[in-house]
Amino acid sequence: MTKPIFISHLYLSLCLHIIIATTLVATDPPPIYTPVEDITVKCGYSGQLFNEFDKRNWRGDINSKFTPIDVHQAAGSNTSVSKDAPRSFSVSQIPYTTVRLSRSEFTYRFNLTAGQKFIHLYFYPVSYPDFDRSEALFSVKAGGFTFLSDFNASVNADADADGVETLYREFCINIEEEEQSLNITFTPSRSKASPDAYAFINGIEIVSMPPNLYYTAPEDPHGIEIIGTENTIRVENNTAMETVYRINIGGSGLSFNQDTGLYRNWESVSFEQTYLDNASPRRALPMNTSLHLNFSKTPNYSAPEQVYQTGRSMGPDPTINQRHNLTWGFPVHPKFSYLVRLHFCEFEPQISKIGDRVFQIYIANQMAETRADIIDWSGGNGIPTYRDYFVSMPSGTGNEKKVFLSITLQPHPLHWRTSRYLDAILNGLEIFKMNDTNGNLAGPDPNPPLPHPKEVIPPSKKGSRTHFIAVVAGAVSAALVLLSALGLLLVFRHRRKYVKGYGHSSRRAANSTNLRGGSSLPSDLCHCFSLTEIKAATENFNEIFIIGVGGFGHVYKGTINTGGRDSGTTPVAIKRLKSESSQGAQEFKTEIELLSQLRHQHLVSLIGYCTDEGEMILVYDYMALGPLRDHLYNPPCPRPILLQWRRVVSGISIRNITVLTS
Repeated sequence: MTKPIFISHLYLSLCLHIIIATTLVATDPPPIYTPVEDITVKCGYSGQLFNEFDKRNWRGDINSKFTPIDVHQAAGSNTSVSKDAPRSFSVSQIPYTTVRLSRSEFTYRFNLTAGQKFIHLYFYPVSYPDFDRSEALFSVKAGGFTFLSDFNASVNADADADGVETLYREFCINIEEEEQSLNITFTPSRSKASPDAYAFINGIEIVSMPPNLYYTAPEDPHGIEIIGTENTIRVENNTAMETVYRINIGGSGLSFNQDTGLYRNWESVSFEQTYLDNASPRRALPMNTSLHLNFSKTPNYSAPEQVYQTGRSMGPDPTINQRHNLTWGFPVHPKFSYLVRLHFCEFEPQISKIGDRVFQIYIANQMAETRADIIDWSGGNGIPTYRDYFVSMPSGTGNEKKVFLSITLQPHPLHWRTSRYLDAILNGLEIFKMNDTNGNLAGPDPNPPLPHPKEVIPPSKKGSRTHFIAVVAGAVSAALVLLSALGLLLVFRHRRKYVKGYGHSSRRAANSTNLRGGSSLPSDLCHCFSLTEIKAATENFNEIFIIGVGGFGHVYKGTINTGGRDSGTTPVAIKRLKSESSQGAQEFKTEIELLSQLRHQHLVSLIGYCTDEGEMILVYDYMALGPLRDHLYNPPCPRPILLQWRRVVSGISIRNITVLTS
């Protein structure tokens, strides 16, 4: 008897589901390390929620074993409350969509096994019903340590250079055998100045770490070298630490689910480059995935394989490398000590013997390694290793809330003639703040972003100030008039001139290119590149080539084939518009029409553009020494140079007039 057709389809569907599920499980490798404790709490939530991102169940703290204890609960007043967070497409659902808030102290109690743990705290500093974001001011204590003190979450978020919406803090702590529990207490910093201060938390995560991952093992007789001395120190179990930086140097970012099972977050090359000295060579090494790493010297859970398969070096030019070094400057709180871990692995096949690449390491302007040879340390190519250093940061000058912890790598001067490669390399970096003698890890909040009030001019200086403004305004106006005249002249002279010599793309037949939204762009203004050429120039928009990030999108460094007789290449800067940009099409069109008509030795030239497949991409001459902004605001020295702005503005205006009329 023939079976009903829907039974056959149901059976076939079930078989396919089993096959697909089996395939997915087979191809999804298990984590390298499985923590003993893996506690995830979504504060202000009832029930549990499965997170597809990290494949874990997050449990709510409402009517569960994670419900916090409120010191005023018995009195029936000022108890903590749960709220839903405002919706935001840029904020992940877990754990930020609900929150626990209170204007009185509340405590979470966790029963734990003995051992070293990660404590992750998640904050979403927005205004909740009856709780304004500006009034969130509180302290966090755990296990006798102060994690945060008078912590203003909104100020920390607003002061971040990337304009973050959420905050994440990671701490390391040890649970003693006789304790077997941990209290995390949130205390509002209420005072006469802040009568409505409250504390809040969106998510808590506790993850066991392997024994002695960052702490000194009992069998280690030496401990960690103290920079600037001949002494060593041990990181004992009575120490708490805060993770300040964790970076995959020269590589892409690695999120929590890409770690070795410890749910650590590794920042990317674009984040790293914000701390890299402008004078440092910017050569991020491409990932070597063909090399099989040998974890004979280092546990394989120390860092993901991708950290050891990428890195940053100085480049192949020995002449340049003799005059430069690799230097990063990381802002940290003064008066604290820091554990600095540097990850190394020689993954380039040409580096295979001791002495091939020898360099020196300086930390906080003090010698850390007189002779760093990774092959000597690890035993061979493709063998990861790391080095730990202990450094104490002094007080800053004046009222500085941050000081710079510098890390410098430079070729060893005594090996310039004997080393095969005059170079240095770094693969990964971790920096941890250590608690002070009072058990404190908290530093001051950053200064809030300054508003832009109108300048009040004192009567005594009003005349001179007005006179100066008039002079500058007149000079700038004259420059603008001359610039406009020059632009009109160039439009007239080069109206149909085609910019030749870049790439091999043919001009569009209709002499126009359609943009998103229906507007068109005449293609005879400058060269129209194909998306294939752009992808070839940037290795398919590889993140390691990002040299700038802004509201427009990302800027990549690339090389374009000039197509000349010698088939040379030209370095270019490629700016890619974000797909979600609402005003991008018109700005894109305007920028091409304006910049393609201006050609001068002191102006950055627009070489071309690309609109294939809905992309909006601009190609410029590459500025090897960086833009003027970097030299004004991010000079190689740690502190900005204070400029005499009257002289600078006046000088720029006069020189612009000279250039435009020459």
